[in-house]
This record gives sequence, C-alpha cells and structure tokens, in this order.
Amino acid sequence: MRELDVSKISSAVTEMMMEANYILGEDVLQALHQALEREESANGRQVLRQLLQNAELARAEQLPLCQDTGFAVVYLEIGQEVHLSGGDLNEAVQEGIRRGSAEGYLRRSIVADPLRRVNTNDNTPAVIHVTIVPGEEVKITVVPKGGGSENASAVKMLQPAAGADGVIDFVLETVCRMGSSACPPLIVGVGIGGTLEKTAALAKKALLREVGKPHPDLYYAQLEQELLQRINDLGIGPQGFGGRITALAVHIETYAAHIASLPVAVNINCHAARHLSRIL
Repeated sequence: MRELDVSKISSAVTEMMMEANYILGEDVLQALHQALEREESANGRQVLRQLLQNAELARAEQLPLCQDTGFAVVYLEIGQEVHLSGGDLNEAVQEGIRRGSAEGYLRRSIVADPLRRVNTNDNTPAVIHVTIVPGEEVKITVVPKGGGSENASAVKMLQPAAGADGVIDFVLETVCRMGSSACPPLIVGVGIGGTLEKTAALAKKALLREVGKPHPDLYYAQLEQELLQRINDLGIGPQGFGGRITALAVHIETYAAHIASLPVAVNINCHAARHLSRIL
C-alpha cells in the first residue's frame, strides 16, 4: 500500500490550474494549424492566425489564453493501492484551485449560489469527479471550462427508435443553436447512453481525448467523421465569420442504455480546449 499525502495533490492542482490556463495543448495547436491549411474563407484564415498568435503569446508571457479562466473541473483517478493521508482530499483540491487562481491572477468566475450570485472570489468550489482504478498512482486532470461553451451544451432523452439519425439531428441542432457564441472552431463532445447524468458526464469526458483521435470502435469513429463533416458544412466558421472550419473534432463516448431510452448529450468546448493531466 502506497501512502500519499494530500498536500502533494493540492500543490499539483495549484500548478496545473495556472499551466492549463496559459499553455494550449500540442494536439489543439496542431489541429488549429491543420484548420488554417483547410480553411477556404479569408476571414476564417485571419481568425485562425490570430488564435494561434494568441496561444503563442499566452505561453511566452504566462498569461491566460482567455479572459474566461473557467469553472475548474478536476478528474481524479485514484489507484486502489493508494492510502491518502494528511487531510481531506476534497479540501486539498479546493485549496489547490484557490492558490492557483491567486498566484496565477486568474479571473474569479464562480458564484456560491446560482440564483443569489455572490462571487466566492477564489474560483472554488471546483467540480470533482473521482474514479477508483487499479494500481498505486493518482492521475489528476484539471479542466478550466469556459462559461460560453458550457452554455451551448445540451442533453436530450431520445426514444430508442430515433437511432443514429436522432443523435445526428440533435448534435447539429445544438451546434446551430449556439452559432458563434461558443467561440468556434469547436471541439464537440457527445455522450450516448447511460442515464441523464451519465450521458452528460460522458460528453464532457469526451473532450479530454487527444484532438481528432478516433473512437476505437469503427462504427463510432465513422459517426464522428460524419458529424464533423456535417457540422463544418453549416458554414458558421471560425468565430462565426463564415468558413469551412466550425469544428476541429467530434469525440463520442458511449455507455450501456436502458431498453426504453436513448440519452444523448452534447458538451461543447471552444478553441481554447484547456486541460492538463499529471500522475503522482
């Protein structure tokens, strides 16, 4: 049994909260460069060049990629052979978010109550997802999720008879409805199956996959490509200025479903697809 003090998790989250906001992943940068090569619109190409320049400046100057530094979503994969000591795990993560937000001068974006709207002034509480896995390591993934792209997301309980066509229609409807408000080019996460809350969680988890890496099941890999093509045929384009590249990728995650239901969720990420993982 390996012992791990939760203070190490707290310190890692502090560093990751800043780094995730400053440095765009290489997979996203590569996808943006490829989009620039494929984009047919002059306005779209200019926007993509500006996004790449913004990412370069953020990395060089250690500044946030976007003024919206996000709602902190933290995934913890905890090995079942790890004994966590030294305090409360939840509080350790929250303290990491507090420190990272203060040290990184990140915008305070979280209100304590959804209706009374009083700011917590430290970007807590984070949303924490914990999974127990084999082994003696702890994998931490920090996802600063912007409000604009989150607002464009949706969940729907389809009838099983709707099938793949119903899923496609719902995804396209969701992307069309948001127009430019989610800051395209997008990464579109799609969850299919499970229950209401499970399918929403699947859609968000889909955003963590390396950009453009296909689903391991050929059936769903082909569905991802069909959705990507049809989304890009909408003509919304980078930042809504028109063009070929509305989305960089569509990622699907699935789970078992009840015989009476077909849940589907769409979780959209903007071009600043920020997430960072570390193993302790």
